[in-house]
Formats: sequence, C-alpha cells, structure tokens
Amino acid sequence: MRLYIIRHAEPDYEHNTITKKGHTEAKALAKRLKNEGLTRLYSSPLGRALHTADYTAKATKLKVKVEDWTHELSDLKMDSVPPWGQLMAWDLPGELIREKREHLRHDTWHRIPLFGQKKFRAEIARVHKNSDSFLKRHGYKRTGGKYRVLKPNRERIAVFCHGGLGTTWLAHLLEIPLPLVWSGFWMAPSSVTTVLFDERSKKWATPRCIGFCDLSHLHKEGLPVSTHGIKANFY
Repeated sequence: MRLYIIRHAEPDYEHNTITKKGHTEAKALAKRLKNEGLTRLYSSPLGRALHTADYTAKATKLKVKVEDWTHELSDLKMDSVPPWGQLMAWDLPGELIREKREHLRHDTWHRIPLFGQKKFRAEIARVHKNSDSFLKRHGYKRTGGKYRVLKPNRERIAVFCHGGLGTTWLAHLLEIPLPLVWSGFWMAPSSVTTVLFDERSKKWATPRCIGFCDLSHLHKEGLPVSTHGIKANFY
C-alpha cells in the first residue's frame, strides 16, 4: 500500500478555507494526483483540507471520506515560550529540543519538560491509537514498531490533513522521536509525502518514506512555494 499524506493548500484560517493562491495550488495538485492511480481519498473535517481535497476528488472521480481524527492538533498550543511567545508544539525551535539529547529516543522524548504535560501525552496517544485503527482497517495491524499483514494491500490512499498532524503521524509510522521530526522536518502547503508499506515477507510490512514534501506539481506550473507554517529563514 502507498499512503499519501498531503498537507492542505495555503490556508485562510479566518474563513476555514484556502486562499486564492491555495485554490491554484490545489488545482495543480489535482492534476498531478489524477495520474497517480489513487483508490481512496480521505480528509480532515476542517475546511482547508476538505477544500483542497475537492479538486482531487473531481479529477479522480473518487469520493472523499472524512476521517475526524486527522484534524489539526489544536491541543498542542504552548502559551509562553520565552522569547518566542505563543507557539504550537511542532513549531518549537530546534535549539530547545536538541539541548536534551539524552531524551531524544523514540521511547523517552516525553521526558523533555516541554512535552511532559498530560494534555500533550493524551493528544499524541490519540493520534497513535487512531492511526493504528485506520491502518488495521486497511490490512495492517501494528505490533511493536512494525505491522502484521492481515491482508495484502496494493491500494494508493491519499489523506488530506495538516502540518502538525502530518509530521506527528509520520514520526509514529517511521519510529522516529517526535521532537526530532517536529524540529527537523516541515510540510509545505499542498505538499505530498509518500509512505510505502514495504512487504518484504508475507507476514510483515514496514513503513518507508519514499518521498517527503514533494512539490513537483507547483514547480511544473511555475507556482511559488507558500511559506505558511515555517517561522524564519525560508529564503
């Protein structure tokens, strides 16, 4: 199975949709995905993801099914991070995260004080639980850090979601410490990240990222990359 984790196009947060530029990005994305052989489309319930997915739905003639659990992680807001002020957890500067290197393992990252709050742990656990349930419906049962193949799956599934949710999900799939993914990766608006469930045996599948933050559809159409969601030094 190939899983396409797609961040919504440039957002208009105030109106729960995408900007005029975002609509142009979504159209370019749909042109690319039309020839990808997609078999299923899923989306976050939020307008900016749904309105991005609409273009691909029309291009592929597939219906979009809403997966409520893929909404953005609004409970991960940090009220005050001096001197940066209010930030989402996935926007924390890497200099803060990497100063506690002894905690940057997949099973110990929650010991970093900034991530030790009960609400943070609960929100991440929710994503993990729902990811595991979602993948089990598609033939893969998580066992430890790998997936038992319940039934072979050759589908190509696109999930239109969000930057925070997308990087959190990717860390879970790839068994990478979450803070390192948050501080070391960024999903641009309308970008495509592809995860292959690599079945090297009949029993097990292991997620492998075979493409991260692909923006070839924008480059093909001569469109600039939106910087929404990255805080500094993009250019």
